[in-house]
Parts: sequence; structure tokens; C-alpha cells
Amino acid sequence: MGRTYIVEESVGQYLSNVNLQGKDFVSGLLIGQCSSQKDYVILAARTPPNEEQNENLKHPKAKLDNLDEEWATVHANQVSRMLPGGLLVLGVFIITTLEMANDFQNALRRLVFAVEKSMNKKRLWNFTEEEVSERVTLHICSSTKKIFCRTYDIHDPKSSAKPADWKYQNGLSASWLSLECTVHINIHIPLSATSVSYTLEKNTKNGLARWAKQIENGVYLINGQVKDEDCDLLEGQLLNSDHRSTATVQICSGSVNLKGAVKCRAYLHSNKPKVKDAVQAVKRDILNTVADRCEMLFEDLLLNEDSEKEFHILPHRVFVPVPGSTVMLCDYKFGDESAEEIRAHFIEMLDHMIQIEDLEIAEEINTACLSSSVNTEASLDGTDDEQPKQPIKTTILVKIQHNIGVVAAFAVAVLAAGISFHYFSD
Repeated sequence: MGRTYIVEESVGQYLSNVNLQGKDFVSGLLIGQCSSQKDYVILAARTPPNEEQNENLKHPKAKLDNLDEEWATVHANQVSRMLPGGLLVLGVFIITTLEMANDFQNALRRLVFAVEKSMNKKRLWNFTEEEVSERVTLHICSSTKKIFCRTYDIHDPKSSAKPADWKYQNGLSASWLSLECTVHINIHIPLSATSVSYTLEKNTKNGLARWAKQIENGVYLINGQVKDEDCDLLEGQLLNSDHRSTATVQICSGSVNLKGAVKCRAYLHSNKPKVKDAVQAVKRDILNTVADRCEMLFEDLLLNEDSEKEFHILPHRVFVPVPGSTVMLCDYKFGDESAEEIRAHFIEMLDHMIQIEDLEIAEEINTACLSSSVNTEASLDGTDDEQPKQPIKTTILVKIQHNIGVVAAFAVAVLAAGISFHYFSD
């Protein structure tokens, strides 16, 4: 028995309306949530055209072998940044002409593995053994509208395609729990003196990987209460906990401090979610949003060759509802970007119309501070009293300090994340 995919009806309408615009095929992403029994698809997003390949794809002898996997993975990585905790790229779709309807399976197989491999490289977390390892591929013939739905085990590159059920359901996008929290972080990342060949970006990524383990081992409070992870989310029993922090000593050539408040959101389908599902979704949103912002900062510094400035504004989160739903996706906005630019990026990545008034900018302005000094010893608590010269509101403050000395890097194993949740209703 194959997996079942419960699909919002608006997704079916979107796929039916995709215009090939003279091309032999188009591809895109399927977005939703996995569960042990079935998966839920709430959005489909066509991969935007690669202008450099447009002329080649219009050639009458174009084949699915010409599918640009690299371009598709770039799109997948961009969309993955937009997904709050609990939501994933579940797979890929291809819509072809009738003439190419028998030549799609190999292309879909290559595409779904390439997309998953690319996204997995950027994650600070790993899937558990209990989680679903299958990803979906969907083929639709533009003429007959016939659907072929298959899954592959992403952990097994040699796995064979398995048939799956694709079922439409009205109102799926209203059946979700929302989990929200603000996490105050203080991450101290020593820059290793023994790895001088590492770039600042690589050192920071390594430090975030260590921090991710602390997040995984944290204590999470749901509406102010610690609950048994195997209980139903709305009925969990209270537990006592006593987690303590530890410290390690490391010789370093400098350090990075990341401080501030992070706005986090996650979503769960309301079909009897467990406490552990909620905690896992929130953990992953915390890890994703911090890592994504650091990655975007380094991309911006590389693009603008602007690393000599003392202060840098990190992007802050902008939320927007999924069309026809109260589930919200996100993007990130640098200070000099306009609301219209953010709207345009949403439309390009998701292929759905977004209004400027739909944008919800989280109340956070994030600042990166790059400073250089000689310091024989860093403070044991990993903090620094220097503050930016301009007033900052709800900041994530990054201090990058070059020094010669010893750093005590605290691995704080306690995270209290107050999560509020509610049912969405029509």
C-alpha cells in the first residue's frame, strides 16, 4: 500500500491552470507536511523560467533530459527559506505535453533526489529514523490531465518508484494549529586558532552546528508548561526538568557573538498532533531562521564587498499567508529593500499573487556588528558590553571580534520557548 497525499483543492486548480506557454514541459515544487499515515499538500509552486535556457526549450526536439536540475535546486533552496517549522518541500511535479507523456519518470527521479540533496546540505538538523523518508513525484499531462503519482525513498538512491494516492480535499488549509514563540538567543562562537584556513563563514557555520545540538537538547514550554512528548498536544501532562549548562575551554583567534530575539512560527495539521511533533517543528524553525539569516548576511557581504563596515543589518522576517489559507510563509528583508521588492520575490518564488497589504513584518531589526581588537581573554559568559552607536530595537546582534586568547564557550542546554497555539477556522 503506497502513501496517501491529501491535497488542498486549490492546488489542483493551480496545476490545471498552469500554462506551458509554448514549452514542452514545466516543473515545480510541492509544499506541505509529512505525517506517519499520510502527507498534506497545501501549495504548489512552479519553478520560474531560466531566461538563459528559454530559447533551447522552445526547440521542437527538446527533451526532458534538458530539465535544468541545478536551476530547480536553486528554486527549492529559496523556497525552503520561506517555510516555517513543520512545512517541507514534499516533492516535485512536472506538467508535459501529450507527446512527452511517456518520457517523464527518469526526469522526475533525478529531480526529486537533486532537490532533496541540495536542501539537506544547508540544514542544521537531521531527520529522525521515525520520520517519513519518501518524497513525491507528480506528473500531469497538459492535454488529458491524467495524473501519475509516485514516491521515492530519499535515503536510498537505488529505490524504485512506488505508486501513491493523490486525493483532493476542500478546506485542508484551514485545519492547522499555529505555534508561535520569541526566542532570546546569545550564541558565542569562538574562531578556532587551529583552523586559520577556515573562512569566517565556515567558522560561523561550524559554531551554529554546535549551537544546534544545544537547541535539540533544550527544554520547551508549551503555554508555560513542560509536557510529556508522547502525549497529545492539547492534553499533555506536566513534567519536571533540571537541565544545566556546561562549558568548554578553547584557544581561539577571535569570536562571533550572536545576540537578540528571534520570531519563530510553526504549523501542524490538526489531526491529533503529539507534543513531540510541536516541539520538533519549533526547534527546526529556530534553527532554520537563524542559519538562513547568517547565510544571507554572508551572501550580501560577498555581493557588495562590504565586510569592512562596523555594523551590518541582518534581514528580518516578513510573513505572508498562503493564498486561501491562514498558514503563513516567510521571507527575509534587508533594511534597504522595499515592500514591493519583497512582494515581487514572493510572487516569483511561489507563483501566486500576493498583495502588499498581506505582508506582515515581524517586529525585529537585526544588526551585525563587526569589530576588530586585541584582547588577551574573552569574558567567560560570552558577552560584550559594547553596543551599536545607533539605537537598536529587538536586535540580533552579531559581534565579530579578532583577539588572541582563551575563550570559555558555554553550551547552554536550557531553552524555554513559550509556544501559543490555536486552531485556524474559516
